[in-house]
Amino acid sequence: MPSENSVPLWAGRTLALVGILTVALNLRVAVAAVSPIADVIARDIPLDSAALGVLGAVAPAVFAVAALFGVLPARRFGLERVVVLAILTMAVGHIVRAIAPDYVTLVIGTVLAIGGGGLGNVLLPPLVKKYFPDRIGLLTAGYSVTLSIGASTPPVLAVPLADAAGWRFSLGIWAVLAVATLAPWVAMLVNQRRARLAQDAAVLPPEEHTHLPLWRSPTAWAIGLAFSVSAGNAYAIFAWLAQMLIDIAGVSRLEAGAQLALFALVGLPAGIVVPPLAARMKNVGVLLYIGVAFFVVGYLGLLLAPQTATAVWVFCVGAGPLIFPVCLALIGLRARTESGAIALSGFGQGVGYAVGSVYPIVIGVLHDVTGGWDVPLVALLVSTVAAIVAGLILTQRRYVEDEVAAAREATRP
Repeated sequence: MPSENSVPLWAGRTLALVGILTVALNLRVAVAAVSPIADVIARDIPLDSAALGVLGAVAPAVFAVAALFGVLPARRFGLERVVVLAILTMAVGHIVRAIAPDYVTLVIGTVLAIGGGGLGNVLLPPLVKKYFPDRIGLLTAGYSVTLSIGASTPPVLAVPLADAAGWRFSLGIWAVLAVATLAPWVAMLVNQRRARLAQDAAVLPPEEHTHLPLWRSPTAWAIGLAFSVSAGNAYAIFAWLAQMLIDIAGVSRLEAGAQLALFALVGLPAGIVVPPLAARMKNVGVLLYIGVAFFVVGYLGLLLAPQTATAVWVFCVGAGPLIFPVCLALIGLRARTESGAIALSGFGQGVGYAVGSVYPIVIGVLHDVTGGWDVPLVALLVSTVAAIVAGLILTQRRYVEDEVAAAREATRP
């Protein structure tokens, strides 16, 4: 729990709680808002499979860049100030997408909207570690749930909003949600400034984490590997599930959007249950194995019987990314310090989203080359094996700072 010498208790805990949850609500909105209305957007801006694949790959690619470089502004300006920057970037991105006259501008707006979300990805686990070190599992569960709500809402509303007011309104309306999210963070910064604690509370000492070579930590690599499976499969599905179900299950555009929403909503119970479990379990690898099992069942169902119990297969594929809240919880649980948590957040998510960014493009290429969805689904199924490897590494509770220190000691002459 933050001391009275760092952040006022009422301001730090209460405003941080509201701020963390509302930011989480925004982080996946930009990812899920385009694919259900891609055919409507294509009437004004040409969107072929390659173009949609690029848009699908933007999310994990930008998330990777934000994860790798988001540590620097957080150290220089403080976690809370960079959260405000992230929110403003998301809002601007939504507006740019809404007014885009061409594909290039649409991509730029997507990069901005998702880039702000990427900064939020990096900042939330260290913020939980900072303000709620005694409740990491519970708070991770809370913002995992709001992440799922934020991801599942656009697929449900995108088509009705586009039909009622046009696709530009359907994409731009989310800027309002982003701007509303500023309130608790601005209030927190104002209170910190009044208490003359903004610099002490917000800025991370650079010497504590800039020289933490996490590439020497097996735990850090395992978390990054698990992140890559979760992110890659999730963003491939966000990019292609709607079109896939239209082709192989014969559903309507509206039903495909509803199935995409189901995929996102499955994360709600997982987000509630999994982080507290991860905080209590010595061998969290078991949770990763369960996630892989869900992926396998879902993909096999879509391969062998896509028109039978379609919702069941989508549900299973949606349950596979329970790997994601496991990784979020591990960022706080496998780092001893706040600075270690932000370093691990940047490394794990950077590796995960960098690898995951390839998935939507590869799936699109495989679909174009083969003319169907069997090979892409097999490729997604095979990719989940990497999470099993990560689970084997994470069988014991280790801390990344200790692993780095041990590696340094082993290499000393």
